[in-house]
Amino acid sequence: MAWLRDGGDVQVFCEAIPWPEDPAADNLPAWYKHRRSFPATSGQLPVRVIVSFMATFEGPCPNLQPDLRCGIYERRPRACRVYPAEVNPFFQIDRAGKLCPPEAWQAEGLLQNDDGEWSDPEVARAVVGMREADARDAQVKARVCAGLGIALGGLSNEGVVVHAPARGRLLTALESALDADSAVGDTNAGWSIVSNRKATLELLRSAGTVSLGASEVGSNGVSYMGFLAGDAE
Repeated sequence: MAWLRDGGDVQVFCEAIPWPEDPAADNLPAWYKHRRSFPATSGQLPVRVIVSFMATFEGPCPNLQPDLRCGIYERRPRACRVYPAEVNPFFQIDRAGKLCPPEAWQAEGLLQNDDGEWSDPEVARAVVGMREADARDAQVKARVCAGLGIALGGLSNEGVVVHAPARGRLLTALESALDADSAVGDTNAGWSIVSNRKATLELLRSAGTVSLGASEVGSNGVSYMGFLAGDAE
């Protein structure tokens, strides 16, 4: 919320996971997704929805000062405090994929040991805090989506649907979602799943979901970001 109040823009990334039944107890990646998602439905099929709020801007971070120092360092977002760690415990750090120069995060030092522990205590605390917030805030995000009328997500691992509500509207929805006494409608309302792959759409529809092709998405501040090449009509 601080980013929005400071005049920044935030997009809402949504992905949906068909969830007809809970996975085996040893399927840790699936249970990690379960922990940070909320239940919903798509047609006749139970799904779980993961929502991420992503700060957006063009060019360098607006908080970057002329001397290349952070202008809000003491109150910087948790995502910045986590850097360069990966919050998802099933992702391995990829130095080549980091935008900041290696010298900004001690590229030659030990970042993570064989047990997955981060050498920097502050980074380690930030990772734990972000994982806890992901789980704690899942239902808040469900209420935000209900308040904004968002019910469209990309099929998890294939892509995401990006919603770009106006700054003031999103801030109001967030404030309302955080108010336990505020009624925001049915947070389990039917969701539609988007894919850019024809074969995937056929499978989703045969399972009873409400599904759309990527070409059917792309107006009113909504877009599809695919991770895989596809051929959906």
